Parts: sequence; structure tokens; C-alpha cells
Amino acid sequence: MSQSDHSRPRRRRRLRTAAGLCVLLALAGYLVVRFESTGGGGAPHCTAADSAGDGSPGGSRRTYDMTPEQAANAATIAAVGVAKGLPDRAVTIALATAMQESALRNLDHGDRDSLGLFQQRPSQGWGTPEQIRDPVYSAGIFYDRLVKVKGYSRLPLTEAAQKVQLSGYPQAYAKHEPDAAVLTAAFAGAGDLTCGGPAPAAPGDPQRVRGELERIFGKSGLHAFPKEQAAAAAGGAPAAEAEVALAEKPDGGEQAARGSRAIAGWAVANAPSLGIARVSYADRSWVAGEKKGRWQPAGGDAKGGADARGAQRGQVRIFLKG
Repeated sequence: MSQSDHSRPRRRRRLRTAAGLCVLLALAGYLVVRFESTGGGGAPHCTAADSAGDGSPGGSRRTYDMTPEQAANAATIAAVGVAKGLPDRAVTIALATAMQESALRNLDHGDRDSLGLFQQRPSQGWGTPEQIRDPVYSAGIFYDRLVKVKGYSRLPLTEAAQKVQLSGYPQAYAKHEPDAAVLTAAFAGAGDLTCGGPAPAAPGDPQRVRGELERIFGKSGLHAFPKEQAAAAAGGAPAAEAEVALAEKPDGGEQAARGSRAIAGWAVANAPSLGIARVSYADRSWVAGEKKGRWQPAGGDAKGGADARGAQRGQVRIFLKG
């Protein structure tokens, strides 16, 4: 074989390598453009952390990454527990159970007739298939059965969950306890929730958002649900954004504040599916598609005045794309 015959395969390999590098560079360029065009948010995602902060390498902050679907379901499970006035331990048990049973997905299938987040079975008296696939209902009935377990908050998580679930694999719940505790802190405690990705493309429905919040928190008696209004009528925010506002009752105390944190986290986690464009709570605001999905200190307007879309003390403001 001649030297030129030997060199042809090498040239072809070099050409293939160069072509592959071009494809990778083009893909990287696309991802950078997409990342920047969504305020650094990239593809939709959420990260829960067990304490607020910047997550610097030297810290002991624990985190848990989720898809938007998982985050929305986790937020609902936590919110239902908070609305019922249950302690963090109950919320952690419920979240760990759902993480094992469904990976926080609202499944339409399972072992035998098992369905939903907790893989509850209609044939075992958990409810109709439609009820079980309603995250608010399924979380609520899980908590209702959990609180009937004597001393559940002092039991090992696996034992408490098993007394409710009667699973064939009772030890499987334990491995989810650390991550479930992170989610509990993010949605109901002093933790933090980051949700990045593009701003919602479709408009939101204020009636739907208010209806869901009333289903979860309406019976708690800790928040007032004033009639939703155009944001422009509430201090100068754009008329294109409709608003749903909630305020803590004056005598609600820490339990009402805990509820407000759960409401704010629920709104952020459900932003993609409900068309929520921004959320304001306490002295912070979250804006879809901006700042890599992180909460930011509430700022002033261009004239140096108060933020027209900021929340007052004890208030959560949810703005929807118009």
C-alpha cells in the first residue's frame, strides 16, 4: 500500500474530528444564547436548599434539584401540610413517601390499581381514581391518616410512613429522608427555592390560581383572599399583569408567616403551568425568566420610589402574565 493510501484514513479521521468539534461548538453556542435569553435560567428547573444564602463552596448548604413537575407537586404536598397546621416532621414524612412512591410525579399507573403521587389504591379506600390523581386531595388524605398514627412525629420516618402506606418495601422510605428535609425547609421553613427557565408564554388565569389557593389554604383561617384585581390598580404595575393577593390575618403569628412562605414557594414552583410571571413576598421578589430564577431583594422604581409590585409585611402578591 502506498504512503498516500495510508494517509487517506488519517485525513478522513481528522475531518470527522473537526466536523464533530464544529457540531459541539455550535451546540454550545446555542445553549449559551438560550441561557442568556432566559436571564441565565436555561432549561426549566428548580433547586431547593435547606437554608437561604449564596450556596458558596465552603458552606454546609444541602440542595435538591427537580423538574418543574416535581417542584410543583412537592410544593403542593408541603402547602397542604402547612395549611393543616402540621409540623415540619409531618411534611418531611409525606414528601419522603411521595419521593419513593412516584419520584414526585402524578402517575396514572402503578402496581395493581395504585395511582398518583402516593400510589394510593381506590380498592383500598383511598378515594376514586380522579380524587387520588388530584395532588391536593391525595396529600390531604395522606396527612389525615398520618395524624391518626399515635406518636408519628417521634417514630423513625420509615415506620411512620409504613403505618400509612402498608408498602411491600417499608425500608425504602428511609433513603429519601435527607432530601425530603431539604424540601421541607425550602417550602415551609428557612430554606430557599430557585426556579429558572423562560418566562411563561401563555397567559395565566387569576380565577384558577385563586381557586387552587383557596382549596389548599381556604380552611386554615390564617389568610385573607381579597378579590383579585388588575395589577395596574394596585400601585402602578402593568395592566397586562393580573394579580392575586393574599394577606396574613393580624393574629396569625408564626403559623401564618409559615403559610405565606408556603404560598410563595407554591406560586414559584407552579409558575410554568399557571402562567405566573412574578411573585413578591416580604422584602423579596421572584421574576420568571430573570436572575437565573433566584429571589431578589425588592427594589425601587426608576424614580427611586417603592417597588410598585413589592409586597407589604405579611402579604404575598402573585402576578400573572396577561
